[in-house]
Amino acid sequence: MTLIETTIDTHAEVINEEVIYQNPLLFLKIWEISLEPHQCSSLEKHPWHYHKEVEFLAVIEGHLGVQSKHNYVVLGPGDVMVLGASQPHRSHKPLTDALHYVVFQIDLGKHFDQSTMPYLYCFSEQTEPLEKLNYIFGINESAKQEAYAFIIEIFKESQTRMRGYEIAISATIKRLMLLLLRCDSRNILNYTEETELNRLRPVLDYINAHLKDKLCVEDACHLLNLSYHYFIKYFKKTMGVSFLDYINYKRIKRSELLLLTSELSIMDVGYEVGISNMAQFYKLFKRHNQCSPREFKVRMRDESRASMSADRLNTDTLER
Repeated sequence: MTLIETTIDTHAEVINEEVIYQNPLLFLKIWEISLEPHQCSSLEKHPWHYHKEVEFLAVIEGHLGVQSKHNYVVLGPGDVMVLGASQPHRSHKPLTDALHYVVFQIDLGKHFDQSTMPYLYCFSEQTEPLEKLNYIFGINESAKQEAYAFIIEIFKESQTRMRGYEIAISATIKRLMLLLLRCDSRNILNYTEETELNRLRPVLDYINAHLKDKLCVEDACHLLNLSYHYFIKYFKKTMGVSFLDYINYKRIKRSELLLLTSELSIMDVGYEVGISNMAQFYKLFKRHNQCSPREFKVRMRDESRASMSADRLNTDTLER
């Protein structure tokens, strides 16, 4: 991996790229790019772009030039790179050798559940962009190899779509985040000990038990005997999201489960998660899933059928 410091051309147009997810619940897009040998391209011919998703790159063969806001890197076979959310970047083929690599774009925030939510702040990029984690791959060869293997594993699962591929991908994403967290010797992710989280435990338990009810900051402050202003700052610092955003996140996650596992109407689902205003429910749901509750239910039903069909096809092929 070759690293050169650089700066973004402020006069160049930067494209806000919309990422279309391959699965509405996994919030990711992963694909491979293959370019023939004896061709190379100038970096200036490729536009700057950004997206709200984090991007991982894994080079299988050849060399890939990547320019971010402050650095220009040439990646070789086996190299991995991470680009933070909304970070401008562009890439090109700098040499004439064949190039084969995988691009993995993901909304990491959507992969935190109740047990892992306390680590959301580590990957929220509120203090440092995730791009700074690339130092890990430069000083820790085994970490680079593991990250590379995880990305390739996610790609293969997304291609074969065998039964349970969603579970496999979700588990591997968590393993990738765990790898970055444990190998971050410089504490770029701003990890803090569990003691601060334990202090919030009564509030988190209260939220889980009363999602259907009206929840307000004052009640949470009373539980911990903290002032309003201190509590909202402490909650966001510890959890990585505001008190209100956390409640909305929990409500939407529960509504997803109800939409998939119950026969409740969309209106009843909204009531069950404490959002009686349907316009507000649709707005929040679309913010988290890029689709309406009804579209979500249809997509997941179609996704389940497609997965079952692919699984049957794989079984038939093996039997032959």
